[in-house]
Amino acid sequence: MRQRTKQVVSVVGGGASAHVLIPFLSGAGHEVRLLTRQPQQWSDRVRLELQSIDEELEETFHGSLSLVSDDPSEVIPRSDIVVLCMPVSAYRAALHQIAPHLRRDSAVHIGTIYGQAGFNWMVGEILEKFELGSVVTFAVGLIPWVCRVREYGAVGVTYGCKAVNVAAVSPRDRFEELDDAFFSVICEEWLGKGAFEHSDSFLSLTLSVDNQIIHPSRCYGLFRRYGGSWSSRVEIPYFYRDLDEQSADLLRALDDDYSKVRGGIRARFPDRDFPYMLDYLALERLSYQSENTDIRESFVSSKTLGAIKPPVRQNADGRWVIDTDHRFFTDDISYGVCIAKWMAQELDVSVPTIDAIIEWAQELRGEAYIQDGRLLVEGDSLAGPLRSGIPPVYGMRTIDDVVD
Repeated sequence: MRQRTKQVVSVVGGGASAHVLIPFLSGAGHEVRLLTRQPQQWSDRVRLELQSIDEELEETFHGSLSLVSDDPSEVIPRSDIVVLCMPVSAYRAALHQIAPHLRRDSAVHIGTIYGQAGFNWMVGEILEKFELGSVVTFAVGLIPWVCRVREYGAVGVTYGCKAVNVAAVSPRDRFEELDDAFFSVICEEWLGKGAFEHSDSFLSLTLSVDNQIIHPSRCYGLFRRYGGSWSSRVEIPYFYRDLDEQSADLLRALDDDYSKVRGGIRARFPDRDFPYMLDYLALERLSYQSENTDIRESFVSSKTLGAIKPPVRQNADGRWVIDTDHRFFTDDISYGVCIAKWMAQELDVSVPTIDAIIEWAQELRGEAYIQDGRLLVEGDSLAGPLRSGIPPVYGMRTIDDVVD
């Protein structure tokens, strides 16, 4: 591990990715702090196990936390880098919570390990509200690793990282310094691959999606086939292993709708290349350097995804139903599909699968997102405080506004 300038890195949120970041960042010589709602559940030492897909232990990494707290006034001051590890729908609230405590005496880097919902719009919101000084914004396109939590607050597991990662940085000329201090440390230096490439824009990450088309289309497919309801847990199919053609067709159709939006953006801005604005399979092939051409096969044959069940809860009748409060809805609909729908609307592009999924989700959640094929951009459901990530909530009214 080569020598580098020591940074104070504050991880915000205790998701699975935090259990990977802490050992890697600490092992690279950085001081790592953690802001979490559950500080009492965290050890000051965190172990990360690198496993094969057959769950054989290949290597172990260790990291330490200098500070763990639920108080941002304790964790955030003096931070050189602040990185969010939480559901997308929680980003904006977290940013508003930490903003008053960000350093003003020098540049601070604010980013997320998963940046598919206009993260630069969210940071722009706090820059204006709190009159912040020098801020470098960054977002990683996809979570770099497949990771799990074995023991919350103490032990994480990773099955390795993507072959290639992509990140957007603003100002653009700050990519190299972040690559040296942060990006290279969280994959390549430990795992020997996963080097980061610099995306031309945050918008490319927002429209190059995996979870935001995988989760809604699969949940919608389960609803159409089973009614989204089962009498016992045993009856519930696996989310990926049992992916049927109906769900795979819905995923393809949803990706096709996103491709229409991507095409509309390229047509509107012919002078921009957008090399990282990719469809699902192109993104998968870039990330894993694979030759996969079959969406369904990539899921049903995956050992790391095979044991995952759909998000469900038990209702008053004792039946198991799709959990509409899960992040598959709060992240992937309100901060995902609805953003693509707004762009399609502004570009005058027809997106029937996006429309169908939004209509289905709003009925299940008892909310109002869309009516007569048009997003309801005013009112409480989408435009209410922190309820969605559609551009109008940030004051952006045209496609020109959203292109960074």
